[in-house]
Amino acid sequence: MAARLIASITDVAERQLCAGCGACAFAQPDVVQMVDDLDQGRRPLVKMVDGVEAPTEAALAVCPGIGVAHEDGPTDGLIPALRNTWGPVLEVWEGWAGDHDVRVAGSSGGAATALAIHCLEHEGMHGALHIRGRADVPYLNETVLSTTPEEVAAATGSRYAPASPCDGLDKVVSAPAPCVFIGKPCDVAATAKARRRDPALDRNLGLTIGIFCAGTPTTRGTLEMLEVMGVDPADLTGVRYRGDGWPGQAIATTSKPSESPPALSYEESWGAILQRHRQWRCYVCADHTGEIADIAVGDPWYREIEEGEPGRSLIVVRTERGRRIMHAAVASGAIVAEVVDPQLLPASQPGLERVRGSVGGRITSLRLLGLPAPRFEGMPTVAAWWGALDVRGKLRSTVGTISRVRRKQLRRRRPVVPYRPKGQHD
Repeated sequence: MAARLIASITDVAERQLCAGCGACAFAQPDVVQMVDDLDQGRRPLVKMVDGVEAPTEAALAVCPGIGVAHEDGPTDGLIPALRNTWGPVLEVWEGWAGDHDVRVAGSSGGAATALAIHCLEHEGMHGALHIRGRADVPYLNETVLSTTPEEVAAATGSRYAPASPCDGLDKVVSAPAPCVFIGKPCDVAATAKARRRDPALDRNLGLTIGIFCAGTPTTRGTLEMLEVMGVDPADLTGVRYRGDGWPGQAIATTSKPSESPPALSYEESWGAILQRHRQWRCYVCADHTGEIADIAVGDPWYREIEEGEPGRSLIVVRTERGRRIMHAAVASGAIVAEVVDPQLLPASQPGLERVRGSVGGRITSLRLLGLPAPRFEGMPTVAAWWGALDVRGKLRSTVGTISRVRRKQLRRRRPVVPYRPKGQHD
């Protein structure tokens, strides 16, 4: 049933399976264009030719929205106890950026930024492909290839808003030397699919860094957050969702004079507002910790954070390439870190195994209802549903999905509606 429902990139978008990564636009740039949709996220628009939608087979082949799979690879050194829930893990580190300014500005300890800067300064890499806030519309994102440490550092901090970093993979292909890629787990998974089909991209991906992710809020979420802050988006000159402290505040800067910029705590912004606006694909995602990346970075939430404590990062090394670069970054001083007990990974994400179990229940329910759902190879979801959830959790993940199908109108197609910020013109 799902195969009949998903035959094109437009099907992926309109059936709410799109992750918004932008890989489809990289695969077929003459056919697919990424746009912002206020209530869905970054979404693809497919070119019409003589009144008929252009074929998108190549774009569909790199889409993580319909499925993600682990490649068969070396298993030597992997930690068996973590494999089924946390993916390939060689080492777990805890630490922070050696540059104090990067550490403070980062969402946790600035490790992703520090690793990227290390690669530029010591590994001979040309740049880092990542996202930053747009200068003209600060609550929207853009993909950039930063080629200096200063450019990389200028984009520190999480962006809890739609982003499509894979639409810039052509910049990696044309770069004169390998590059770093930084993105959410779905972005890294899409990049892995793309590199298997594009030898030039594969050669120029020097390191992939995945950011732990609990889901992508839509632009509507950011606008609601700004409304609660009392900020008119037209006056906005910048917005930070975290950072400048751990976990930091959401802070809006505006063109209007103010003694202090409007701000909300992490709990007030993410907890009360943004997470309610996550796209549907995030509710059926099995990978929240960047399992396909060379290195994944997140928060060490295994303990309470003291007031005024500087940020720390949990750094998960997943591949031999990641291990080599991580050890070199520590040796160069780019990162201050130590290897820690691997069990700090599940301790830092205590509910994630139950989340994977809930995903298994949701996916099974969707298929029984004749609706499309993503496939995850090497990421056991049904086993997690059986083993990690109690009876109540099993019922909530299955019966609750029926309610979500109605509430989120999953039986209806949702055409992409390009969003144009107020006052913006072509």
